[in-house]
Amino acid sequence: MVTNFGLFLLPLHTVMNKVRKESYRVRAISVGFAVLALAAFKPFGLGALHWQAYVHLLVIWILGVGVCLLTEAILRFIVRIPRSLEQGATYIIRRNLWFQLINTPLVSLMICLYRHFLLSDRVPANRLSWGNFFETFIIFTFISFAIGLYWRYKYRSRFLTEELEETKLLNEQLKVLQRRAEQRAKEAEQQISTYKKSQEASSAEGAMPTNTLAVSETITLTGTTSESVSLHLSNLLYIEAVGNYVKVYHLRDGLVCTDMLRATSKQLEDDLCAYPMIVRCHRAFLVNLGQVEQIISHSGSMQLVIRHCQESIPVSRSNMAQVKNVIKQMDKG
Repeated sequence: MVTNFGLFLLPLHTVMNKVRKESYRVRAISVGFAVLALAAFKPFGLGALHWQAYVHLLVIWILGVGVCLLTEAILRFIVRIPRSLEQGATYIIRRNLWFQLINTPLVSLMICLYRHFLLSDRVPANRLSWGNFFETFIIFTFISFAIGLYWRYKYRSRFLTEELEETKLLNEQLKVLQRRAEQRAKEAEQQISTYKKSQEASSAEGAMPTNTLAVSETITLTGTTSESVSLHLSNLLYIEAVGNYVKVYHLRDGLVCTDMLRATSKQLEDDLCAYPMIVRCHRAFLVNLGQVEQIISHSGSMQLVIRHCQESIPVSRSNMAQVKNVIKQMDKG
């Protein structure tokens, strides 16, 4: 089984081929279930056709697959709901509901036409009429509902399993990134200590202090007023947008502190764009991935648990791919 995270790492054309094959397989199996139901209950006078009924059922299966592919094209190009295995179980289930709403009337019409042109000679009651259409529609609505329940259960179980695997992979990669960040922070502290000692020595000897140290990643966040917040990058936890202000959560002497700035989260996002560990996970939150203790996923939703304060920051669906991509890219680095 290829997980969602695995699909994310594959080339685009490979992912599309897998999605297309998966779509064909699902539709062929679904039509097969419907044909088996017709074979079991033999409506439309199929029982009177004896062995020929199975030939008709085979033709109906082929035509049914064709109608399903037509419905897929309508969903993709007209309704604009493309098939995607990366958007989670909720998206797949919603798309399948749309598929049923479009496909069931089309299949009913196809069956009615088949009954009229190919079965009405043996069974006159199969001639095209509104009554036959509604009869066929009711039968296939029930069959479609039963098949839909099966696929909803299958996809939900599958995606819950893949979600657990993906979350485990993300947490493992996140730990690697955090170890690297901690190592860089220690090296920066050593640089600062060395720099201070050299400055003190220069002052004691009466020499001019040098300014050549490319020290640590100390950042200064400013708003539209004169207020500002200076901190080491590794001490930044997350930033929360609150109206016309932002709350900056960071560590100071090992304690969690909060500073308010009159600014937008978009402004600070632009100011911090040089630091890939700072990502937008939600329209109201920017987080430092180096301070994320754990990633929690449940039923298509994701949360980031922040160190030191244990706050759970939501990840919106529109930002999930970005967060995963940053982790993947930085893990490669």
